[in-house]
Amino acid sequence: MLQRLYVHNFRCLENFELNLKDMPSALLIGKNGAGKSTILKVLEIFQSIGRGINRADQLISLKDFPNKNVDATTQLEDIDTTIRFEIDVLLEGCIYRYCLVFGLQQISSSHNNRKEQLRIFQEELFISDERVYFINGEQGSAFFEDQKDATRFLVDNEYVSLPGQFSKANTLKSWLAKMILLTPIPGLMKGESKGETLHPIRNGSNFGTWVSGLLSDYPDYAPYQIAKHLRELMPDIHSFLNEPISKNAKSIVVRFKANNKTRSLDFEDLSDGEKCFFLCAVVLTANEYYGPLFCFWDEPDNYLSLSEVGHFLMSLRRAFKNSGQILVTSHNEEAIRKFSDENTFVLDRKSHLEPTLIRLLSDLPQKGDLVNTLIRGDLEL
Repeated sequence: MLQRLYVHNFRCLENFELNLKDMPSALLIGKNGAGKSTILKVLEIFQSIGRGINRADQLISLKDFPNKNVDATTQLEDIDTTIRFEIDVLLEGCIYRYCLVFGLQQISSSHNNRKEQLRIFQEELFISDERVYFINGEQGSAFFEDQKDATRFLVDNEYVSLPGQFSKANTLKSWLAKMILLTPIPGLMKGESKGETLHPIRNGSNFGTWVSGLLSDYPDYAPYQIAKHLRELMPDIHSFLNEPISKNAKSIVVRFKANNKTRSLDFEDLSDGEKCFFLCAVVLTANEYYGPLFCFWDEPDNYLSLSEVGHFLMSLRRAFKNSGQILVTSHNEEAIRKFSDENTFVLDRKSHLEPTLIRLLSDLPQKGDLVNTLIRGDLEL
């Protein structure tokens, strides 16, 4: 699973390192603007690479360079022109370390017609400390070098190479592609589908398509497992069906049963909180059947009542304890209380002109209750 994430010179993250080794679940807390969503954006870049998006300008933009206005009046030499990402992942007993450096390359010498383009300056993949390939594209050209076969050939430095046909990278690519990154908007979550996928979209808008993909790949087990997880959150649920509504479309119908009475509801008719319950059940089932998966869920307590937050968070933590890994953010006191000081990370940023700092809560001196300290705004790095 995710062992380490390193980011330099991307938005508010400078020389930033998040270490999650031996943490099946962890929590990020901090004030608004501290950098929690930026971490999610970094993970989304890696996810996009795993899913085959490989153009540099499709992954980042000029605005991602921190505290700088990169426009026609900015001199290229006046800014740090590189952004560095590193990710360490434990897969099948091996550590995969993937390093990627984006840079700005000037393609016009005229000051009045100056133009910079994003390029891949460096790309490396290590498996258990053995370098599988290295690309150096800073000079406007790039080479792929396999250390074992000593082969070299030109590649286009407008493109990331990992989504290419390098078989040694397939395990990492698959893991990146299957990462579940969530900031769900229940109003966009629909039960209808006209296809199948195992790649959920961050806001949940392809939820029905994701469920259809899961049910299609695991028809004998997934329906029962999803229903089982749902009953832990909604005891009166009986079952659900993904019913055909036309030749190429299906729609989720949920059935409830209590006191010898039954009722069926279309997925769209569930409340926002109930849709989040359903999303949770699908996440847990996906982790069981095509995992282990890494899940980042931004504020999973949104849309839930106070009495349900604690149970919901503990269901997630228990399910990922022995397989997979989950990282969440929260401002909710009930959610925060479900994590210990040893797996709670505090993010802090003094101003929009300074980078994000990160510390484990266990490394910080505290006086009194954590939640009250957060309410007073007294927890700073």
